[in-house]
Parts: sequence; C-alpha cells; structure tokens
Amino acid sequence: MSFRDDNSENKDLQKPFLHTGSWYKLGTRQSSMMNSSTQIIRDGSVSVLFCVLIAALGPIQFGFTCGYSSPTQQAIISDLKLSISEFSLFGSLSNVGAMVGAIASGQIAEYIGRKGSLMIASIPNIIGWLTISFANDSSFLFMGRLLEGFGVGIISYVVPVYIAEIAPQNMRGGLGSVNQLAVTIGIMLSYLLGLFVNWRVLAILGVLPCTILIPGLFFIPESPRWLAKMGMTDEFETSLQVLRGFDTDISVEVHEIKRSVASTGKRTTIRFAELKRKRYWFPLMVGIGLLILQQLSGINGVLFYSSTIFANAGISSSNIATVGLGAIQVLATGVSTWLMDKSGRRVLLIVSSSIMSVSLLLTSIAFYLQEVVPKDSDLSNILAILSVVGVVIMVIGFSLGLGPIPWIIMSEILPVNIKGLAGSTATMANWLISWVITMTANLLLTWSSGGTFLIYTVVAAFTVAFVALWVPETKGRTLEEIQFSFR
Repeated sequence: MSFRDDNSENKDLQKPFLHTGSWYKLGTRQSSMMNSSTQIIRDGSVSVLFCVLIAALGPIQFGFTCGYSSPTQQAIISDLKLSISEFSLFGSLSNVGAMVGAIASGQIAEYIGRKGSLMIASIPNIIGWLTISFANDSSFLFMGRLLEGFGVGIISYVVPVYIAEIAPQNMRGGLGSVNQLAVTIGIMLSYLLGLFVNWRVLAILGVLPCTILIPGLFFIPESPRWLAKMGMTDEFETSLQVLRGFDTDISVEVHEIKRSVASTGKRTTIRFAELKRKRYWFPLMVGIGLLILQQLSGINGVLFYSSTIFANAGISSSNIATVGLGAIQVLATGVSTWLMDKSGRRVLLIVSSSIMSVSLLLTSIAFYLQEVVPKDSDLSNILAILSVVGVVIMVIGFSLGLGPIPWIIMSEILPVNIKGLAGSTATMANWLISWVITMTANLLLTWSSGGTFLIYTVVAAFTVAFVALWVPETKGRTLEEIQFSFR
C-alpha cells in the first residue's frame, strides 16, 4: 500500500472524500468526529477495554518483578548466604536486563508489531522466574533476574504504546493509566503473597501473568496505527472496526490515521541531524525527561526496600506495613485513572510532584530527628509514625501523576517515524536510572535515611518546575493532532 504525500492529502481535504460508502465534507468533519466519539463509547468501549485488560497482564508481571525483592530479602540472604551488596545486585539486575530489553523493544515492536513483541517478552519472563525458583546459588539467581528484566524492558515500552494506539481520544488517558494501575497491582500481589509463601514458591507464582498473556494475545487485534504504517490496508481497517464497534462509522478516524502516516513519508528512519528540528527534539526531551525524573524521585528505592525503610522507622510488622503500602498505591492509581481524562495530564503531574516534594521533606526531617532523640521516648515513636506517613503520602502522590503519566505522554507525543527508536531510548533511560536508584537505595539507607529522602526531595521539587515549563497538555487531542502540533 502506498500513501499520497502531504500536498495531495491537503487537497483532498478541500473536497468530499469517499470511504466505506459514506460522503464527508470538511465542514461537517468536526461534528462527525463528535458523533463517532459518542458511538465509540457505546459500541467500542467494551472491545477496547478487553484488549487493555489482556495487555495489562504484562504490567502486572512488571510490578511483580519490582515488588519481589521486598518480602524475600531476609529469606534469600539467609538461604543462599548472600551479603547485603549481593542482594542489592540481585534486586538491581532486573533493571540491567530491562535496559537491554528496552533498547531492543522499539525495533522489535516496529518489525513484528505490538502483539508479537509482547509474546516475545513473555518467554524470557517465564524462564527467568523458573530459574530463580530453582536457584541453589547466586549465579542462577542473577541469571534469572536478568532474563525476567529483559522481558519487562520490552513490556514497559510496548504496552503503553499499544494502549495509546488502540484507545479513542476521549478514553486514552484513563485507559493509559491502566498500565500503571496494573504495575501497582503486581507490586501489591508480590507483597501480599510474600507473607504466605517462601521465595521459591513466590517466584513460581511470578510465571502466571505471562502464562495467561500468551494465549490472551490471540484474542485481541493488532494496533491499527502500526498496521497502517506497515501498509496493511485491510487489516488496519478491520482492526479499527473491531476496536470501535461494528456499528460505528470509522471513516473520519481512518482518514486521520492515513493522513498522519502519509505525512511521515515512506522513510521509517531519520538522520541524526534532523533531530535538531523542534518537531523531534522537543517531544524527545519531554518524553525522556519525564521518564528520568520519574525514577530519580526514588520510587523504586522505596518500593524495592519498603520493608527495610519501615523497619528503620521502628515499625515491628514491616512486611504487613509494606502490603498496606501496596494496597494504598493501587487505590491512588485507580483515582488517577478516573481523573486522567477529567483534569488533564499537566495539572495532575504538578499536583503529584508537589505532594511528593512535601512528603519526602517530611520523611527526611523525621528520619534526621530520629537519629538524635532517645530510641524509647514518646517523641521517637511520633517521629516513626511521621516517617511512615511521609512515605505513604509520597507513594500516593507518585501514583496520582508521576507514576502513570510519563508513560502516557511518551506514547502520545513521539512522532510515528521516530517512535521506535525514540521510545526505546526513553524507556532505556528510565531503566538505567531505575538501576542506579535500586542499586544505591539500600546503601544510601544504610548511610542515612534522612539524607536519602532529602536527595529525593530535591528531584521532586525540580520535577514541578520541569512540568510547569515544558510539558504540554495532551488531554482530548488525537495522537495525530498532538504530533502535528510540534511542527
């Protein structure tokens, strides 16, 4: 299939065009889109929601990987005779594997599609969890962690992109947030199940999300935008019709997607020098910047080692407190999913980062004061409660915006002809910083809990300024409108 160039597309917009038996005029285009949007909610939302729920099994696997090290730390160290540094290496190796997976994710997703990429990502995840469950020494433990990390690296890029490409514009924010909601569910499940089963059984349970995902992929359509880019005309329109409902007129959306794909030209790669143009460097800077700041906030350090943080705060039932933290994160992310298409991405990011700045500062001060007051005093107990409250509020703030939104914006703003390379670069940067945070968090907490949270406070405060100055609002706009605006 070949698409016409921009000039021919623009000329066609000045006269009626024919598609699937219906005539549309430019003057009625806006009302047609509104009617189509209403129809989508009525007829297509169930189909799209089903696809999102199947794809969300990938982020559940992602979250299970993130949460696994928290409830298993003491048991693995005891059984395999590991040092704190070795366990920190184990915890961080998933990020190393994810960096490799992220580098490959863009190209894999471009060549074999979003569904094929998720199927490929599931295999190393399953093998990795089984390797961990049967490990008798650190080498097998490390190898399994690398394998599951590789799969998670692919999942972390492909799922947000797939959801953004199948969702109608009026539902894209909420559905996009399901990605992060699923991650938090995976984290909570690992925390909760870790209370009842040993670390080997918990690793076997980690196989389940991807084991269900593989057959589930056969029941959902491929991304229509990827099919259009690959020139698969019939498959593209069939996929979009399934997603929007068989009674919905998809003519306007088909035309918009074709126009967007045609405007990028047949060339799928660009020269490095072209990245200097604002249409490329600005969305790339925003996408990478948000994903880096998301990790520099210290969230993975808090989630990976939450049991240790609560123990340092003087909480005797630190594992149970960790499960409670996971449940709170799920609830807060659910609220974010509801708010995403109502308040907008930018406002939620500013509110989220502001809440994190205040709560992290509170936690830092509480930990600093705990070092100078008597351990058994009433003041020490009050400070312990304040530090826990600070961590909980930090996680709530993160879940409201900085958790889900960077992935949504990355999948929305990157131009289609650089999405594979730029998206995998942004995802790789996210995992690189996640590895640094995960590798250093345990050591930093041993050095000074107050100092660790003070560092994270500075990052959260900078994030507020970054969002206020640079991040555009993408609510209520089609992917094609968002990407065209950067020209």
